[in-house]
Amino acid sequence: MFEKKQLEEIKAGRERFDASAVKSLAKNPERKEKFTTGGGIPLERLYAPDSLEGLDYEKDLGFPGEYPYTRGVQPTMYRGRFWTMRQYAGFATAEASNERYRYLLSQGTTGLSVAFDLPTQIGYDSDHSMAQGEVGKVGVAVDSLADMEVLFGSIPLDKVTTSMTINAPAAPLLAMYIAVAEKNGIKADALGGTIQNDILKEYIARGTYIFPPKPSMRLITDIFEFCSKNVPKWNSISISGYHIREAGSTAVQEVAFTLADGIAYVQAAIDKGQDPNVFGKRLSFFFNSHNDFIEEVSKFRAARKVWGRIMKERFGVADKSAQMLRFHTQTAGCTLTAQQPENNIVRVAIQTMAAVMGGTQSLHTNSLDEALALPTDKSVRIALRTQQIVAYESGITSIVDPFAGSYAVESLTKQIEEGAWEYIKKIDDLGGMLTAIEKGYPQQHIQDAAYEYQRQIESKDRVVVGVNMFHVDEDDSARQLLRVDPSVGENQAKKLAKMKEARDNVHVKGTLDDIRKAAQGSDNLMPKILDAVHTYATEGEICGVLREVFGEYKENVVL
Repeated sequence: MFEKKQLEEIKAGRERFDASAVKSLAKNPERKEKFTTGGGIPLERLYAPDSLEGLDYEKDLGFPGEYPYTRGVQPTMYRGRFWTMRQYAGFATAEASNERYRYLLSQGTTGLSVAFDLPTQIGYDSDHSMAQGEVGKVGVAVDSLADMEVLFGSIPLDKVTTSMTINAPAAPLLAMYIAVAEKNGIKADALGGTIQNDILKEYIARGTYIFPPKPSMRLITDIFEFCSKNVPKWNSISISGYHIREAGSTAVQEVAFTLADGIAYVQAAIDKGQDPNVFGKRLSFFFNSHNDFIEEVSKFRAARKVWGRIMKERFGVADKSAQMLRFHTQTAGCTLTAQQPENNIVRVAIQTMAAVMGGTQSLHTNSLDEALALPTDKSVRIALRTQQIVAYESGITSIVDPFAGSYAVESLTKQIEEGAWEYIKKIDDLGGMLTAIEKGYPQQHIQDAAYEYQRQIESKDRVVVGVNMFHVDEDDSARQLLRVDPSVGENQAKKLAKMKEARDNVHVKGTLDDIRKAAQGSDNLMPKILDAVHTYATEGEICGVLREVFGEYKENVVL
């Protein structure tokens, strides 16, 4: 970007500056900390043009909406329209969650994001013994189409987009959503939204898996194929780095392991005869926005560039829309503190700014009280208002990729890119992400990073305001928290029993048998699952049949 003579002059100037700065340290010493990013990348005292030596504008940056997409996936970004403002929500019953969704929409949310309870996430109905004590606690309980009908009652599914955080049982939950729309006269091809459907990160970091990797990958690619043909506006997967970061990874590891998962999914679909120029358009990603502002902005930019190269150079994708990395962001739950929870409003604001400056397409902001409980209406409104203030008042949405050309940001973008490629090459050398997971490679690196992060907090090398410094005495008794009534589980089981009595159980059994036969063969499972959902077969019944055929995954513990 600079001529050789200019760079030589700048380097000479930097040497003079460094010498002067070192002399001044005797009178004005620097803080006694290691200056690194949150992910451990060493930071220079000063960044200048020579920090970008070798940077090629056309090759490394380009223009927004153009390969390699470092500067964004849309030419005008937020000058055209803002990101989709979502709030991740779901608790107790379908009725209670529906009330929250309609409240959020009335307050300006532009997309819904569904949190399911733990039994739903691992394919158990609310009346199963494994569900006891967990029904409705960390999300909404959805056992059948009957619950889904209530969950989205009075919500125009052709007018809003919905993101569903569901993975192992993604197929039956997507089928329920489609069935609700169809019962309301809305065709599947009018639906927009995202199903998370990312099982590899469950094996790596989160743990809500059911089936072994091979049949899990079959379910995912079946959804790719089905959505390409029947639900073309739907993002058939949200390849998630969020949970990898929540488990303790660095920013570089978040990018690398997420994109390595993406490589595995694309290759699996290609191996089944699918065209990445088609299904690649509906791949989406999900990243964490952590506290280190400059590193996070750089991370998002690097991720777009790396994925663009993967799709174009590795997989030969020619369609520009299929080369682009489009992503949802959630502010970092792992940075929220139970101590002085009002401080979390500031943390979330910083993380929101980083996500927007990094070019996110969709954003969820965490609520101040989520380290203590599910959020109240008031706290979730503050979280939503944080997005709206950034959108309408901060001014940063008027310029596309406003940090481009920053010596620090461009240097960190390049370092994160290079670090991600190193991990991806190692995973390729191991035989791909499935083999790497079996060997515990990403798990071990995340564990090491999480240990180092915690060590820094305990040694006070990393300050967390209100936790290891700046304490205050707090009166917790006055704090208003959302509590899920313990009777929710019992009532949900009763409702489920009543529904099972009223349905045509002979018809249900027939559709479940059809799923079993399809699972034993090679036919796409989605049409059979959709048929079963229409008969009010439950998620637990459908997953139970698949458990019989596919078996269950048992984790290899990595220490």
